[in-house]
Amino acid sequence: MSVPAPLPPRDNSSVRVPPPLVYFAAIAVGYWVRGRYPLPFMPAALTQPLGAGLVVLGVVLAIAGAVTLQRAGTSPNPMKPSTTVVVHGVYRFTRNPMYLGMTLLTIGAAVWLNTAWILILLVPALAVMRWHVIAREEAYLEGKFGEPYREYKRRVRRWI
Repeated sequence: MSVPAPLPPRDNSSVRVPPPLVYFAAIAVGYWVRGRYPLPFMPAALTQPLGAGLVVLGVVLAIAGAVTLQRAGTSPNPMKPSTTVVVHGVYRFTRNPMYLGMTLLTIGAAVWLNTAWILILLVPALAVMRWHVIAREEAYLEGKFGEPYREYKRRVRRWI
């Protein structure tokens, strides 16, 4: 009888929920609740230009983060292995440009649709991101890259 070989250690952050899904859920549920219980919070004249601007800024920031990771030869998908600590491009200013971008996009959607429900639901979404995504990613990166990642954490803030 042969003994199976031990499994190699998991080389990813153990994130179980795709981060875009967390933000999409806040927007989708907020939009659905808005249809039943409107909760506007801004003058209507500001919603479209301000909301669109925040959505565009969020998309640009998220894409810039993903492209920077890909150009550095590592995956933007937290469920895949990281190959390096990226400290250039938008990562000089925030450790989480893609999540910051998705947060801005979500705020932009709330403004554009003029519903506070999305902002209200953004709070638990950010809690999920902080404790079930970012905490796992940071622990993984610190364990894999050690001092270079700890130095990066000392220099660059998590959000802004």
